[in-house]
Amino acid sequence: MENKLYHAECGVNAAIALFSGRWKVIILHMLSKNTRRFGEIQARIPAVSKKVLTEQLKELEADGLISRKEYKELPPRVEYALTHFGKSLCPLLADIAAWKRKTIL
Repeated sequence: MENKLYHAECGVNAAIALFSGRWKVIILHMLSKNTRRFGEIQARIPAVSKKVLTEQLKELEADGLISRKEYKELPPRVEYALTHFGKSLCPLLADIAAWKRKTIL
């Protein structure tokens, strides 16, 4: 029994690690609505520094949750969107939001 519990906890920890980070859940939620440019994301999360936002976006991309598309334009344009894998988190994020609404007294 203990071995099964350990493996279940490892799965939970691995899943949480994908979106751990102060801004990742907010970024994922924002991208669940629309594709966004860096400046749009930064404007909607004014408390995040450019450096931290860049790091969080790179980590989300490396984990396969978001895609980054560069356009060959002047000025350069880059758009971020959820991947299919990232979109699979949307129901979970909605459930977490609904859970929180229910727990507010």
